[in-house]
Amino acid sequence: MPKVSVIIPTYNRAPWVTEAVSSVLAQTYRDYELLVVDDASQDDTLEALAPFLHHLIFLRQPEQRGVSAARNLGIIAARGEWLTFLDSDDLWRPAKLARQMEFLAAYPDLLICQTEEIWLRHGKKVNPPLYCRKPSGHIFLPSLKRCLISPSAVMLHRRLFAEVGLFDEALPAAEDYDLWLRLTWRHPVGLLSEPLVIKRGGHPDQLSRQWGLDRFRIRALQKILAQPDLPPHYQEAALDTLTQKCKLYAQGCAKRGKVQEALIYTNLMVASHKGACHAPIQPL
Repeated sequence: MPKVSVIIPTYNRAPWVTEAVSSVLAQTYRDYELLVVDDASQDDTLEALAPFLHHLIFLRQPEQRGVSAARNLGIIAARGEWLTFLDSDDLWRPAKLARQMEFLAAYPDLLICQTEEIWLRHGKKVNPPLYCRKPSGHIFLPSLKRCLISPSAVMLHRRLFAEVGLFDEALPAAEDYDLWLRLTWRHPVGLLSEPLVIKRGGHPDQLSRQWGLDRFRIRALQKILAQPDLPPHYQEAALDTLTQKCKLYAQGCAKRGKVQEALIYTNLMVASHKGACHAPIQPL
């Protein structure tokens, strides 16, 4: 059995995914398997990957189901003790897996860690904003505001998925925010200070460029508040964050003429402000 499983989900990114695969094959750490999960691409992804197929396991979903379903298919098929993910538009530096395995060996109580990143936008290096600075340890509270774990930078033990479940396939976006909340209130997160991931942004198919993603984060917050054993101080902080995100999203809906949707989230804001953490989860 391989020690590490690398999972690359992809959709219509033939020129990008081959570069992502090449960055995995260039790793100095060799005890891994590579799984590429194609989410029913309509481009020439399979043809582009043909030279690499003897180095990887290729899985294809018969219809497009989203990145969560693609990652979950990879998780289910994976055989490694440790699981990693690489978005098909990102790259790894050659020592990424080796350094994470060394780090986890030095801190055997950790079940999840991530590395720092280099950010590129339209091919040029940019500095991440300060609010995206990655913390370490028990990071649930800062993770409520925004996603502070990068899928391309993380490595986690497979038993965590048995404990908290897989990626939520009902969430078209913010699925990683949802999973990290479910993990970080239970487990500390290690951080390697080395930038071992190259995060490439600026292209039009990035979900993070779209407006309205807070409605998915609101759903994730409602889910975490439904956890019966969530510590009281975590519950209070999650309620405060839910109230704030409902307010901001309702204001955004109102500005765009989405009056009925604005009313729904205004009512949810009022309910959460009153501590009604089990208010009905809104439809997506």
